[in-house]
Amino acid sequence: MDHERIIYIYDYLSRYTDENHDVSISQIQEHLANACNLTRVKNVTIRRDLDRLTAMGNHIVKHNREHNTAYYALIDKGFSFNEIRFIVDSISINKFLTAFQKKTLIKKFEGMCSDAEIRQLISRIVLNERCPSTLDLLENLDKIHRLIGERKKIDFEYGKYDETTRQIAYYYKKREMLPVSVIYFHERFYLKCLNEKDRKWRIYRVDRMKNILGGEVSYVRLPPEDNYEGFVTDMFAPEYFTVVTLRVKKYLLDEMRENFGDYASILHDEDADYVRIRVRVGINRKFYLWLMQYGDGVELVSLAKERVKYLEEVRKMLRAYPEFAE
Repeated sequence: MDHERIIYIYDYLSRYTDENHDVSISQIQEHLANACNLTRVKNVTIRRDLDRLTAMGNHIVKHNREHNTAYYALIDKGFSFNEIRFIVDSISINKFLTAFQKKTLIKKFEGMCSDAEIRQLISRIVLNERCPSTLDLLENLDKIHRLIGERKKIDFEYGKYDETTRQIAYYYKKREMLPVSVIYFHERFYLKCLNEKDRKWRIYRVDRMKNILGGEVSYVRLPPEDNYEGFVTDMFAPEYFTVVTLRVKKYLLDEMRENFGDYASILHDEDADYVRIRVRVGINRKFYLWLMQYGDGVELVSLAKERVKYLEEVRKMLRAYPEFAE
């Protein structure tokens, strides 16, 4: 009976107390009587149970109020409320989770919050259905992480867009792939694998995979992974890294700093409406296409070789619009 009573007290404190709400011993006694028919529980018994919960590592605070009445609250339930709110916000806007999956996940975090905090969480949740019903990202990630831990090869069907059906068509082929790591990049999950035949890395989108199966255990020694020291625009390895100088209109400065992070340094420009940015970047066609989105807001000043390649990509784009050719 002691263990059962302590569990009820812990559940009551979890649901009804937090940093801004606390309860008295008489309120705990009332809850025990109503919820589990435990009547006539003495004050000293409840205080001893609270001491036991504290000894078990729970952060229970005590405040004395009017008439020296003691009030208790359970603080720090594993995550702070702000941390839970951040996680719930991230879940609610995730485009790879169905509304049902979001509700199921968020419900688990509600058990860590008081009723007042739950009301705040619910008011922030957005459950718009953006995920295809055929996709189970959580199941895919679970299988992949299990295979990585067991060092087993992986087989799966992979989806590509079919122009005829205008849908994602899945196909299967035998793969001698060893899954190595899951990478989150630009709001997508990617699986990095080693092709044991040619010893080259392969990248797959996890949301395009289904019917994942494990194969034999692999004893292959992994080659060193690429260590990217510079800004990259996508998951695929650039041809090379170098330092370029960009001339940027000032209204884009904040965005550029967010993109480049510590790889960039800001320099003065003669025109007060511009700044110059020296940044180490991974060079491939995707970088030039990424740069185009900023139009005349960003000029690739140097290096000369990269400037020439960028101009070639711009000319290719213009050739698609012959009516505007000069």
